[in-house]
Amino acid sequence: MKKIYTLIMVVLATLSINGCNGTYASTPSKPVQIQDVQVFTTHNTNKKVTPKTIEAAFDAIGLSVPGNNDMNKPFKTRFGKVHYKIYNLAMYINSELTYKIIRKYPKFGALTPLTMSIWEDKDGNMNIATLTLNGMSRATGVPKYDPDLVKYAALIQTGLKKAMPDGHFKDLNHTVKFPKKSFAIDLVMEVDPEVSMEDFIEDFEAEFEGELEPLGFLFPNYTNLQEEIFDDYDFHAYDFFHTYSICKFDVIYPVSKLHPEAGAWAPCSFYLYKKKNETKMYMGFLGVENWINTLDIQDEESIRPLKEAQGMIVKILKEMTE
Repeated sequence: MKKIYTLIMVVLATLSINGCNGTYASTPSKPVQIQDVQVFTTHNTNKKVTPKTIEAAFDAIGLSVPGNNDMNKPFKTRFGKVHYKIYNLAMYINSELTYKIIRKYPKFGALTPLTMSIWEDKDGNMNIATLTLNGMSRATGVPKYDPDLVKYAALIQTGLKKAMPDGHFKDLNHTVKFPKKSFAIDLVMEVDPEVSMEDFIEDFEAEFEGELEPLGFLFPNYTNLQEEIFDDYDFHAYDFFHTYSICKFDVIYPVSKLHPEAGAWAPCSFYLYKKKNETKMYMGFLGVENWINTLDIQDEESIRPLKEAQGMIVKILKEMTE
């Protein structure tokens, strides 16, 4: 009976989140397709809401923010102009829920940490774009009714409401063309069991960084999940489990012009892990088709740099793992 009750509560919570329930936002005025990205917005004529106040609000409810980057500074320097008065890309994470989900579904490393874009539009409204429960589930393969994923999605909504108490969700109606495809890019590499795992991963990551950095890729965040999360739970199933946040100005600058909510997918997270007593290292990240197919991106100015950047990363990884 207890299991049935728990399942019912999880389903109800999921339905509530999918619909952006009245606790956190008004019901959309018309039926729309389930979205993978959500945009929370508020009037901000008094300028009280800033990227820093949003970060503080997230932190206060258990979503730590390891990076909150003002993209306008490098955009102005590199490209000579900006699209918005404010445009930030931030990363956020709840360690406990991350641990619980990754323990069951390691591919959730592709969303560790989660990301959001923060921008002020031409009307002076402050906006935050994050992934929905549906987006997190579809992209990583974690079941939509997994109780920890449902809690994560609910916590995100709590953070949004804390950050912007007078805010509401925008009515979005992007056509999600492939609602069941993850568009994940996964790779596997055989590892010599006689080699020190510490030396192996150190050398592999040094080569990985060395190949990507000259091509303009940046690494705004690096997470050693074993040291930063797993050790706190006495969980030692992996020789290593690391994630990189990867960004490229030549990609996010043109994409954000028409699609500022793309920051829900960026910076992208690349994970590497090897379980103890196994001889394979698993790697992966969420392909750019996620951006294109969930945000109705059709302009070549956005699509071309996305696919070019992905092609560079895949080419390097294949060369390193063959």
